[in-house]
Amino acid sequence: MDSVHTMSSGRPGRLILTFALPLMAGNLFQQFYTIADAAIVGQALGVHAIAAVGAAEWVIWMMQGMIQGFTQGFAIQMSQDFGAEKFKKLRNVIVNSAFLSAVIALALLVCGQLSASWILGILHTPQDVLPDTMQYMRMIFWGIPIVMAYNLLASILRSLGDGKTPLYAMLCASVVNIGLDLLFVPILRFGVVGAAAATVLAQGCSCLICLFKIRKISILRFHRKDCVLLPALHVRLMALGMPMAFQNAVISVGGMIVQSVINGFGVIFIAGFTATNKLYGMLEVAATSYGFAMTTYTGQNLGAGKISRIRQGYREALVIAIATSVLIAAVMVFAGKWILLCFINGDAQTTADTLAIAYRYLFIMSVCLPILYYLHVTRSCIQGLGNTVLPMVSGLAEFLMRTAAALLLPRLIGPDGIFYAEITAWAGADLVLFFSFYYCIRHVSKI
Repeated sequence: MDSVHTMSSGRPGRLILTFALPLMAGNLFQQFYTIADAAIVGQALGVHAIAAVGAAEWVIWMMQGMIQGFTQGFAIQMSQDFGAEKFKKLRNVIVNSAFLSAVIALALLVCGQLSASWILGILHTPQDVLPDTMQYMRMIFWGIPIVMAYNLLASILRSLGDGKTPLYAMLCASVVNIGLDLLFVPILRFGVVGAAAATVLAQGCSCLICLFKIRKISILRFHRKDCVLLPALHVRLMALGMPMAFQNAVISVGGMIVQSVINGFGVIFIAGFTATNKLYGMLEVAATSYGFAMTTYTGQNLGAGKISRIRQGYREALVIAIATSVLIAAVMVFAGKWILLCFINGDAQTTADTLAIAYRYLFIMSVCLPILYYLHVTRSCIQGLGNTVLPMVSGLAEFLMRTAAALLLPRLIGPDGIFYAEITAWAGADLVLFFSFYYCIRHVSKI
């Protein structure tokens, strides 16, 4: 069956790791060009420019998180149908998912453009970075349909066990994005809007690669009878995707509250916080990859009726994930300062002050990484079981804990208190997910 792979037979830990590694490499390339984006902006345009990009970060993450939530939810049904070898139904699910994705992308694009100014106002974005932040955010929003298309196509491939094509797509996007960054920012001097345009165009390249691959998969050769829009299926797909999109939206609202607090600490603090946030993706990259692998693994095995393999795979995935988090933490603790300097440019005092803020935040996040990795593996396993409501509840727990920490801790221990908002959010979600997993696995065992 071309490059698609079943995960319902073979050693679970090895399958999950083998599936996750190409995703990890792809995500690393994606993070690499995100980091290159920030490094080029920071070095070419200075601290104010990196602060301007950082001020829009959580708003953009909300849009992208909602897109990813919808497409991941749609892919749960795809992986279950693939595991059950219901290929005709699979094709119809893909068609209906594409229709819903187009409608959602248009709605998000319109909402984003209309609300951009209002959102930056309620976030108390500093006036000296507001114009650049607005330009950057609006350009990213114009690329929403492209981002939606890529996430849907990549989700289709991952649901069929193909983790390599998204890797190749991200590799291509990385090269294109960095090349365009170097052209648009320091040479053509388009400013931060040039960096945003480079990101959108690079995502378009990755989208085309995934589409080309899907057209070559024999079980996805569509016929007219596959292209029937079914309202009942729309309800099912939205029931899977909407809680995940809402979960990501709620998490990002908490992040925006954090950002509004940070914006009150001045440009230097914003720049230091943003520099570390650009590495957040590197810290999380393996966790999200294991998460994608667990969703596909769980969905396929659920479709095949192999519940005991889900338990075994979950245990082995946790061991692999925690070990990975410890390794990444060690690298960041010892090499973090040198990495952070890639994003920071200015006079000696400004650089030193920004680096000190950035490294304190990076150190705290790094030593707490196992909490985050447990979150991703467990949440994704529950989602693969077809329950997207309890993961959404964990997202609400994240929101409450992150918001409480952001509003209270800086008052108690000063600005550094904001660094613990993320850790507190992860821990709150883990508490919900711990009980949710055992509830869900017992429930499917009885079916």
